[in-house]
Amino acid sequence: MERMLQSIGGLNDLVTLGARVGIKPNLTGVPRWDGMGKPLDTELFVTHPAVVNALGEALLDRGAGKLVIMDGIADEASFDTWGYTAIAKSLGAQLLNLCKPDPYRDFKSFPVGPRACVYEEFYLNPILNELDVFISIGKMKCHANTGVTLSLKNLIGIAPISRYRRKEHHNYRSEFHESVTFDSRLSRVILDLNHARPIHLAIIDGIMTAEGGAGPWDGILTQVKPGVLIAGKDPVATDAAATAVMGFDPKAPLGTIPFLRAENHLELAHKWGLGTNVLDEIEIAGPKIQDVMYKFKPSL
Repeated sequence: MERMLQSIGGLNDLVTLGARVGIKPNLTGVPRWDGMGKPLDTELFVTHPAVVNALGEALLDRGAGKLVIMDGIADEASFDTWGYTAIAKSLGAQLLNLCKPDPYRDFKSFPVGPRACVYEEFYLNPILNELDVFISIGKMKCHANTGVTLSLKNLIGIAPISRYRRKEHHNYRSEFHESVTFDSRLSRVILDLNHARPIHLAIIDGIMTAEGGAGPWDGILTQVKPGVLIAGKDPVATDAAATAVMGFDPKAPLGTIPFLRAENHLELAHKWGLGTNVLDEIEIAGPKIQDVMYKFKPSL
């Protein structure tokens, strides 16, 4: 983690003395899943707590005053089961479920701005407006709708489920989705969320993960070990590099692998001014992409 952060210029341009830093891992789903006989593994489809712990230590070393580890979780047991309660204690960090407005009275409006695609605003936990630095730590995975799920799509989890579901019994943000066969909505919701709450630093946990989908709800997951960490201050470029490491073209058009059921949100993000997904425009520090490439099976 330290070597990677130094290779992208360090954190001094982001983290000042006493800074309040928000860290958003990907804790999608629940710690158990029907049909699986044991608790699911943190080395399968969620951001591993050891990655967040290493980042947290680096942030504290650089003078961060407050760390807030946050995600919008449907199951209150997730933080404890995935190991986040323990690392929050060791870091002196606050754990926050973004599906609730706590410690505030209610959710706050976050305008998307002039480039809104689907939503003009989102109602989110007010703490997201009080951070000096916002870090998205995605898991390197494929996704049935969006092709890949990395740092940009990770922001789906900042929205409270109760505000963005079509039916009361849904335990996911069903309002963000259009269809399981073709979804023109979800890719644009990702853009809107990233305009409403921009990412300062993107990190991808690709040390140990899974292929075949984003979670056990997508079918049979197979553990894979790409053995990579990726970071960047342009989240689109970071996701583009990660997509290439996974063996895919970050500029691939709709209807081609891995973007079979939705438009390429990396390409849309580039067009909407969130960053670049053009590999020739991205400076790669450290190993070359082809030297660490691990070809994933897409979610079909």
